[in-house]
Amino acid sequence: MSQTTMSPPTSTASPRSGRTTASRSVTIGAMIVGAIAIIGVFLALLVSPEPETPVPTSLGFSLKSFFVWIGGLNPLLQIPIVLVVFAVVAAILLLLIEYAPRHGKGYFWLRLVACFVIPVLAFMLLRPYQNSLIYVMIIALLAGGMLFFADYRAREGAGYTLQLLLFMAPAGLLLIIGLIYPAVSTVIQSFFDKTGKDFVALENYQWVFTNPEGFWSVINTLIWALIAPIVSTVFGLAYAVFIDRARGEKLLKVFVFMPFAISFVGAGIIWKFIYDYRQGDQIGLLNAIVTMFGGKPIGWLDTTPLVNTICLLIVFIWTQTGFAMVILSAAIKAVPTEQIEAASLDGANAWERFRNVTVPGIRSSLIVVLTTITIASLKVYDIVAVMTGGRANSTVLGFEMVNQQQRFQSYGHSSALAVVLFLFVLPLIIYNARQIRKQREIR
Repeated sequence: MSQTTMSPPTSTASPRSGRTTASRSVTIGAMIVGAIAIIGVFLALLVSPEPETPVPTSLGFSLKSFFVWIGGLNPLLQIPIVLVVFAVVAAILLLLIEYAPRHGKGYFWLRLVACFVIPVLAFMLLRPYQNSLIYVMIIALLAGGMLFFADYRAREGAGYTLQLLLFMAPAGLLLIIGLIYPAVSTVIQSFFDKTGKDFVALENYQWVFTNPEGFWSVINTLIWALIAPIVSTVFGLAYAVFIDRARGEKLLKVFVFMPFAISFVGAGIIWKFIYDYRQGDQIGLLNAIVTMFGGKPIGWLDTTPLVNTICLLIVFIWTQTGFAMVILSAAIKAVPTEQIEAASLDGANAWERFRNVTVPGIRSSLIVVLTTITIASLKVYDIVAVMTGGRANSTVLGFEMVNQQQRFQSYGHSSALAVVLFLFVLPLIIYNARQIRKQREIR
């Protein structure tokens, strides 16, 4: 019998795969170089000296001038003009999204023009001053070149990158204007004085943790974040368990959920009447009960330390218990009855079934409720503003941040408080995002 010797297969890299990797590296490298160039020009724009009498240079009109012009017209004329402008913008977007990605020489030139014209128009409509015109044009041209280069080298087909950016542009623009820019601006402002002109390094953060207003706002916020979510979740879970599949379940849930439908301002006004304290006749329900049994009226919202904070916490817990109850009640109903019946057959009592079957089955819902209520407690403002106005050391970060800006015009302190509040909320957001990612992987 003849034996044939099998030689092991040799793995050879595909030339096409190598070209693809090299092409991707070139594209990424070009994007990085372009981004660095844009950042460099932007920094040069910031440090360039401003002329004594800067003259606005634009295309002859700007977004501001358009809105000023249309604001002076008759309302009956404003409506058709706005509709026409909206139709023109929508038509241009549809042209670029639907037709520009097609193959062909004409569509190629359409994409090329769009890549350069759109950045130029976007910057020029902001009315750059004369000393910054050259910088604005360079930034716009660099952005257009990067856009066209990425679009030209897109593996998915002609116009793919342009189409993707046009779809993402509205949401991205709103995100930048409404979230990213204010966040970066707030962090920068936190290192300047109350006027925003003199750099003071970490003095504002030192003020947050040493000044009574800042110190108590941090302490009270931590108390809110520790007590409110735990108590609200425990009460909501207990209520959900006890009335689950009970007679009149829907009506009982409505009574508990009703406070959640009330705004924090409305809830604060309601409970302010309950805590009301004055000399003479007591109209506050709580003090009326105290005086009825021979006691002396108590200024619940003016009593420190921490009594007024606990009183405010009760209002918040009252509103959030209904939210916890609804979420956890739905989660309890989703626990398989077979598991509960199997535990019952194994001799487990009601508490053991709840602890070993129900709680593990609703773990993800418990995390959502706890983190959601914690985030809400960290940024609470309305209850404190309506009931105490931050007096008697009852202030919290959310309220003191607004108070420092509006009442004292101290933008540095306000920004520092906002950054501290953001640092408190950030770990919860990251934890929630990770939990959602894990659930998706399991599914």
